[in-house]
Amino acid sequence: MGTFSIWHWLIVLLIVVMVFGTKKLKNIGGDLGGAVKGFKDGMKEGSASAEEKPAADAAKVANQAPGSAEKTTIDVEAKQKS
Repeated sequence: MGTFSIWHWLIVLLIVVMVFGTKKLKNIGGDLGGAVKGFKDGMKEGSASAEEKPAADAAKVANQAPGSAEKTTIDVEAKQKS
């Protein structure tokens, strides 16, 4: 069997175009490109916010006065089933 030549790949491409049509293939290509672009943008935003978060936390801790730890009290009222 061996490796496929360029003619084999051209025949496969021709069959794919005949089955799906050029319009669907163009739409699939555009959707795939948009998905890749969105993924890259998301990765850039994720790494940028991950780098900013430790710096913001360090600034918050540095601005607090010693001994003034933030304490939060939550009032809860239990109700009995009747």
